[in-house]
Amino acid sequence: MTSRLLTREELAIDPVDAAQLLLGSYLEADGVRVRVVEVEAYRGGDDPASHCYRGRTPRNEVMFGPAGFLYVYFVYGMHFCANVVSLTDGVPGAVLLRAGEVVSGEDIAFSRRPAARSAAELGKGPARLCKVLGLDRTQNGLDLTSADSPVRLYAGEPATKVFAGPRVGVAVAMDVPWRFWIDSPAVSTYKRGGKRRPSA
Repeated sequence: MTSRLLTREELAIDPVDAAQLLLGSYLEADGVRVRVVEVEAYRGGDDPASHCYRGRTPRNEVMFGPAGFLYVYFVYGMHFCANVVSLTDGVPGAVLLRAGEVVSGEDIAFSRRPAARSAAELGKGPARLCKVLGLDRTQNGLDLTSADSPVRLYAGEPATKVFAGPRVGVAVAMDVPWRFWIDSPAVSTYKRGGKRRPSA
């Protein structure tokens, strides 16, 4: 298992490329380490499904870079979702971490998600993934590339086969194939977004 942190330079690329780079990487936080197996790419001004489509706000500030920072947001009034910021400083882009396999700290992960029926279900979906890692808004803006950070992102073996398809649950740009995953029982179930409406 690798112990090399991913660098800011490696992550300062287009979110679509960063998403595929992150497949097979490892995220470690609060006693749990997961192998990332499913992600979604989000750009800024040219991506209507992105939080940055209408510009910079206090909520999405971290997504404007620099790369390598953690962007955590609250959704549906009950769940947290975690993203890895990509691109360069001032240019918004991020990769949503959709699912991961717990590779260490499984006992801690099950204590946080006692309803999980198997190890594969622990991090199956972005909200579950945040739950097992103990992530919430207090970690928003942490530097994932720093050895001193409480949340760290490590390089993994490059994925040999990557699958692609539409992103999950978005209300616009529903058919953009920027969800990527590798073969794993922890990959979440695809759910198409809401009522189709123009993407621009």
